[in-house]
Amino acid sequence: FFSTPRARARRSLSNTMLAMSASSFVGTRPVIARRSAAPARRGAQVVQAATKVARNPNMQQLKAGYLFPEINRIKNEHLAKNPDAQIISLGIGDTTEPIPAPIVDGMKAAAEGLGTLEGYGKYGGYGPGEGQAPLREALAARFYNGVISADEVFVSDGSKCDISRLQTLFGGGRNIAVQDPSYPAYVDASVMNGQSTGYDEVSKQYDNITYLSCNADNSFFPDLGAAKKSDIIFFCSPNNPTGAAATRAQLTALVAHAKETGSIIVYDAAYSIYISNPDCPKSIYEIPGADECAIETCSFSKYAGFTGLRLAWTVVPNKLKFADGFSVKADWDRLMSTSFNGASNVAQAGGLACLSDEGMSAMTELVSFYKENAAILKKTFEDMGYTTYGGTDAPYVWVSFDGRDSWEVFTEILQKCDIVVTPGSGFGPAGDGFIRASAFGHRENILEATERLRKVFTKTVAA
Repeated sequence: FFSTPRARARRSLSNTMLAMSASSFVGTRPVIARRSAAPARRGAQVVQAATKVARNPNMQQLKAGYLFPEINRIKNEHLAKNPDAQIISLGIGDTTEPIPAPIVDGMKAAAEGLGTLEGYGKYGGYGPGEGQAPLREALAARFYNGVISADEVFVSDGSKCDISRLQTLFGGGRNIAVQDPSYPAYVDASVMNGQSTGYDEVSKQYDNITYLSCNADNSFFPDLGAAKKSDIIFFCSPNNPTGAAATRAQLTALVAHAKETGSIIVYDAAYSIYISNPDCPKSIYEIPGADECAIETCSFSKYAGFTGLRLAWTVVPNKLKFADGFSVKADWDRLMSTSFNGASNVAQAGGLACLSDEGMSAMTELVSFYKENAAILKKTFEDMGYTTYGGTDAPYVWVSFDGRDSWEVFTEILQKCDIVVTPGSGFGPAGDGFIRASAFGHRENILEATERLRKVFTKTVAA
């Protein structure tokens, strides 16, 4: 309030410092001028400065958004133009039926226990990052018949999450091999983690990633010779999207290849519970020697309808070693304890209930329901004149549209039938010409979808 020489000096110094700071800030960072949504005066602009942090070059390599959000965006655009459309989804593999009562009861008891002092001591607080011991023991006993021990099983919040964490474990600069077509997270996570060195616009493939073509001509099992230099091989059986389940002989060849070349297999068994063919193993560890060269990941998502609950497990065997002899499992344990605080205690209680005799019976019944849906879809497309694959040991039907652009087919089915499918090229270049139809749906929706498809897409037989 009183102006004194000392006060005036302080104000002068303060104004000088503010001016220097503003000048320095603007001069050292690029600025982007954007018109304010509500300018203080006519013609005023707001100057927004960018940070000094460069964009991750690995993210820059990605050529499109992740497949399923892109499909959802297109579906929503269709709905905006056609608000009365009754969309049926045969697209994303999201379960639709209620979780069986014995499994819900297990989670209900855990959730209610959180409301009591005694129960909170059992179900509350931080649990072991690697998963609760009873669940790990039950997983080892139920699915691995003594081949894998409980200490090799790591419980998590999803196989998809673990696929990305495994990339962090291995580090960048690895040569990756994937089935083509395959679950897009394998390739996208590889690119994000620095495994790719570029992108070929002609082949639609990322450099330094080996695409192992899987098609009817090779019984959907690739020529492994192309992966001689690969460090990591992502392999899914039953395959998503083709629905092909690898035979014992094929998996024996895969393990032999990995041991010969020194590569590590990341084996995705997310749909193994759908396998009914006795010649198709449900775990890679049914093959002798696989515990020396393979990591297996699996999930309760498609087993029990846990897509939203998020509960999975990854097996990292004690015998699996890096080139210097160091334990892969030890590094995985270290990574998980740093980046993950453990799956939900309530979800783990549900997982334990899944593995009870009552839970296994209920899961088997649920899986049978989806397999019946798959059989309905498969027969429908074949009756309409299309060649199909899968749909027997997997909840997906892989339908050939005779080489047509798969995004074009996807769009036509959406526009003419109000049905969402998944374009095959979203799973890799070898998927073009196909669409994937998912069996996850209410029975009445599956039957309605077949009627709509028959009316529009049944092939005419030449006279």
